[in-house]
Amino acid sequence: MQTFLPKFLALVQHSPSQPMPKGLLQPPSSLRLVDLGCGTGRNTLSLLNQAPENAEIIGLDASHGMLDVARKTMQQELEEEKNWSKNLMLEMYDMLRSTLTPPARALNASGVISTLVLEHIPVPETFFATATALLKPGGYFLVTNMHSDMGAMSQAGFVDVVTGVKIRPTSYSHTVQAVLDAAARAGFDVVGNRGVRERRVCEDMLEALGERANKWIGVTVWFGVCFRKRD
Repeated sequence: MQTFLPKFLALVQHSPSQPMPKGLLQPPSSLRLVDLGCGTGRNTLSLLNQAPENAEIIGLDASHGMLDVARKTMQQELEEEKNWSKNLMLEMYDMLRSTLTPPARALNASGVISTLVLEHIPVPETFFATATALLKPGGYFLVTNMHSDMGAMSQAGFVDVVTGVKIRPTSYSHTVQAVLDAAARAGFDVVGNRGVRERRVCEDMLEALGERANKWIGVTVWFGVCFRKRD
């Protein structure tokens, strides 16, 4: 994400503006960015720190607990930055509930990011249908996810910040090709000559990653790709 996010922001800032679709409750800001499945807000905070001053940032997540942590994180950041001019909204949204439409304020986005979320969605089509609803034509969609090589050996998990209990939500191992195929069917094209970027754990990474990474040596654990919604 340290490499991907600046490039993503450069793309959305230079994307030609599109007319606002009918039915929106308010006109869009000059740059509207959505963190889909924002969790505790780690990458939402990165958007706040790196996006232009006039950007509007919306974090969406299906978990009240995650959003509570994100709000505390964002509030602390806002208090430290007295002259903050960016708009921020954190709101509940569960893409697995087909009757629940995205918040109106999150629609017509110039860019959407979604990091390590797709592995919790049973079928990629649901994931990309949500992105289609959020993005304006020509908008950009930055996706990172657990690689299927890692998914075949393990599943995602996290420690509950309140109880300290290890939580292992249901994970789905989607191959890179399945993700690309679903994106294409939904009207997305891969951006750039390099296409999908994949990361395999090597021995020289162990000092940075820690002892727990030993079992992943030689395993491709992550992939990332930036898409553009067709006009």
